[in-house]
Amino acid sequence: MLVDSPPEQCAETAPAPPSRRVVRVLGLFVSVALLLLVALASIAIGAKSLPLGDVWHGLFHDSGTYADIVVGDRISRTVLGLLAGAALGLSGAVLQALTRNPLADPGLLGINAGASAAVVTAITYFGVTSLSGYVWFAFAGAAVVGALVWFLGGSRGATPVRLALAGTAISAALYGYLQAVMIMDDAALSKMRFWTVGSLSSATGSTITQVAPFLAVGTVVSLLLARPLNAVAMGDDTARALGANLNRTRALAMLSATILCGAATAACGPIVFVGLMVPHVVRSFTGPDLRWILPYATILSPVLLLGADVLGRLIARPAELQVGIVTAVIGGPVFIFLVRRRRTAQL
Repeated sequence: MLVDSPPEQCAETAPAPPSRRVVRVLGLFVSVALLLLVALASIAIGAKSLPLGDVWHGLFHDSGTYADIVVGDRISRTVLGLLAGAALGLSGAVLQALTRNPLADPGLLGINAGASAAVVTAITYFGVTSLSGYVWFAFAGAAVVGALVWFLGGSRGATPVRLALAGTAISAALYGYLQAVMIMDDAALSKMRFWTVGSLSSATGSTITQVAPFLAVGTVVSLLLARPLNAVAMGDDTARALGANLNRTRALAMLSATILCGAATAACGPIVFVGLMVPHVVRSFTGPDLRWILPYATILSPVLLLGADVLGRLIARPAELQVGIVTAVIGGPVFIFLVRRRRTAQL
C-alpha cells in the first residue's frame, strides 16, 4: 500500500451504482477501440500520400521504400505518440489531484521549463546535437526542477499552493534563461527552434527504447496512487483523519509526474495542453474518483496527441504542422472555456 490506511477507511468516492460502473467499464472499451483507430490512422496517413495497399505492403515487407516510410517512420512515430500522450495525460491528472486545481498541467510545476533549459545548455555549452544525446539532459533537467520545486514548496510540509507557487517562480526564471541563451547564440536558436515547438517527427526506435522504462515506472506508480490521491483531494484534515500519509503521497505524486512529463518532454519537446484538457474532460463523465480518471486519461490522451499529429500532417501537405502547434491551437480556446466555466460556477 502507498498509504498507511486500512482498506475500510481509504478515502474514495462513494461506490457508483452498478449501472454507472457498467457504463464506465464499457467506456474504457470504447476508448481503447478509439485509440486503436487513431493509431491505425497515424500509420496509414502521412505527409507523403501513400495508397493503403502500399502501406500494407510496407508493414509486412522488410525492405524497400515503403517499408522505410511505414515501419521506419510512421510506426515509430505512432508508438512514441502513444507513450508520450499517455504520460502527459496521466501526469496532468496526477498534478491536478495533487494541487487540487483542475486547471493545472505538467507545466505548472516547471517540469517542461527544466527540460527545455537543460537541452539549451547541452546544445550551447556541451555541443550536443543529436536527439539521443540531449534526451538525457532533458530528463535530468526535469528531474532536478521537480526536486527543487518539492524542496522550495516545503518538502515534507509541502502544500498545493506552495508547490504551484514554487513551480511558477522556477518556470519564469528558467524561461528567462532559455530565451537569453537562444538570443545570444544563433546556433542554439537554430537547433532548438524545432525541438521547442513539440514534435513526434524525430521518433526513432532508439528514442523509444531510452524513455520507455521511465514511462513504465511512472505509469505504474501513478496508477497505484489513485486511492491515496482521492484522500488528498478531500483536504489535508480529512485525509489525515482517514489515515492517509500526506507526505508520502505527495512525494510519490511529484516523483511520478516528474518522471512521466520529463521523459515525454525529453523525447518530443514541450507539448502543451494535453495534460490539461484530457483529465478535465474525463472528469466530467467519470466524476472525481481517480481510480477511473487515471485509466481514462492514460487511454484518451494518446487519442488527442495522435489525432493532432495526423491533423497536422493533413493540413500542411506535403509538409507538416508540428503536433505541439496543433495542440496549442486547440488547447487555447479550450483553456479559455474551462476558465470561464469555472468562474461562472464560482459566482
